[in-house]
Amino acid sequence: MSDWGIGHDRIILSGMQFIGYHGTRPEENRLGQRFVVDVAVELDLRAAGASDDLSQTVDYSQIHDRAREIVCGPALQLTEAVAERIATAVLTDHPQICTVAVRVTKPGVRLGDTILAGSVVEIVRRR
Repeated sequence: MSDWGIGHDRIILSGMQFIGYHGTRPEENRLGQRFVVDVAVELDLRAAGASDDLSQTVDYSQIHDRAREIVCGPALQLTEAVAERIATAVLTDHPQICTVAVRVTKPGVRLGDTILAGSVVEIVRRR
């Protein structure tokens, strides 16, 4: 998420943590688990920087609220679907955003007798 190239303005929300009930295993849907979400949005921030006016940028508390609504909302099977819903909502809610990158991490994933540090899905969507 950090290497989008030179010349792009970004707002990055890093490490948002929520409890969700997503997954393909019944225990994931029943017990829930922690999800860590990072969202980076690309838009022109010159007017906001010059004016110091919130109306000239994106209020990132709204992006946080949408991510929370989706992660804490109805259960989905795939982390990919969680990420896709967040990206779609951000682009729909904020027409001034030209690109959104969403990373959804499930920390401490168990696969049989192995525990992974986590599984990560990262998507980038452009207008």
